[in-house]
Amino acid sequence: MSDVLYVPFPRTSAAARALKRSPEDVARMTKSEREQRVRELLGLSHWIVDRALEKYFVKHSVAAMAVMYSGGNDSTTLAHIFRHRADLALHANTGIGIEQTRQFVRDTCASWDLPLMEKSPKEKDSYRAFVLAQGFPGPAQHYRMFQRLKERCLEQARSEVVQNPYRERILFLGGRRRSESARRATITTWDRKRSMCYASPLTMWTKLDLNTYRLMTGDVPVNQVSDLIHMSGECLCGSFAEKNELDEIGMWFPEVQVQIEELEALIADRDDIPEPRKTWGWGAYRRDLQAMKQQGRFKSGAMCASCDARATGGEVIAA
Repeated sequence: MSDVLYVPFPRTSAAARALKRSPEDVARMTKSEREQRVRELLGLSHWIVDRALEKYFVKHSVAAMAVMYSGGNDSTTLAHIFRHRADLALHANTGIGIEQTRQFVRDTCASWDLPLMEKSPKEKDSYRAFVLAQGFPGPAQHYRMFQRLKERCLEQARSEVVQNPYRERILFLGGRRRSESARRATITTWDRKRSMCYASPLTMWTKLDLNTYRLMTGDVPVNQVSDLIHMSGECLCGSFAEKNELDEIGMWFPEVQVQIEELEALIADRDDIPEPRKTWGWGAYRRDLQAMKQQGRFKSGAMCASCDARATGGEVIAA
């Protein structure tokens, strides 16, 4: 495994401002300038983690430092950067995702000797249980999906590793970036919810920065699922599905389409479920969907990068 030597972050506001660049600015840099920028960003990323430890663990010990690993190419890069510092990787097995992505996560962590904790929602919180009770979720229900399918997996991990919440806390590292979407332009770098602490080491990175890092190291694995459908596929709840998306997924992963169509068949004749909600991805066909996105009507989750962009109409803004 190759590691890029990073430039220590000087911890000044001027240094932070110097790293604030739009994707367009980064694209205009030369190859050597982009590589130097990545070394400086790596220094910032490690400082962000160090600062989280200073902020939240003065009177508490670190029960574990966990990388939140969806299996997408961006989260794989995050895991690669911190594979030597993190105690484990956490993958939320949503139960409505592509198995090849789950296996990619398992294989990658095994190759790095990075312990993997794979958690799934309890049966009462499962995607299947939700659909059978209320039908398929639409855009307004996306945050509920995040809570049921992902956030409660974090809570399971916390409960497993934190023995005494008065003395211990867990630190989760996430791959959120401010240039991903309009919604993420103002994300906080650090956060805490009781004994669960969060840091976003890639806050200032752009997509091109991540690609430059991969080229510099040469050994960051690529999830073929992401290449085929342009998302990690670890969660296909359908809240922000595009038109014809299920058919496109089915071209490459027919077993997932079969799983979803079986759920559609189970509720097709139910009188207690509104007609639109009997079809996966029904929100994509709402005439007012774009207007609702522009109004910021939808709330997304901290582990749902691609859905953040979809919730704002796919807008990507300056970092």
